[in-house]
Amino acid sequence: MSFDQKYSKTHQIRFARTLSFLKRSVTAPAKVLDLGPGNPFGEIMKEEGFDVTNTALGVDLDLDYDVVKDEQYDVVTAFEIFEHMVAPFNLLREIKADKLIASIPLKIWFANAYWNEKDPWDRHYHEFEPRQFDML
Repeated sequence: MSFDQKYSKTHQIRFARTLSFLKRSVTAPAKVLDLGPGNPFGEIMKEEGFDVTNTALGVDLDLDYDVVKDEQYDVVTAFEIFEHMVAPFNLLREIKADKLIASIPLKIWFANAYWNEKDPWDRHYHEFEPRQFDML
């Protein structure tokens, strides 16, 4: 199945923009720690020649920072992860990589925080406004 068949137009645009930004910030075969379990964009990074490691499924990054402390990476990526954490600052201060590339969904005034009652990993503890994310 081709990329165009696999992902919606919205995802294609988002992935293309994210990949373009990543390539301007770091070059392959950079060693990337992609926070969170394996995901479609991680696979795209691998296809583009990046050496990508993900955090294990079920690792609570609010409590376990070892993955960002123990090994040297060129860059840590955190795409749509920090809103799922109770206290992302604690993890951020432990990152040893020289670069962090992160994205979050920004809070929109008319929407409530996303909360999946059936999946404890699929909840937003924060809905950031741009200035809050900048401060973090």
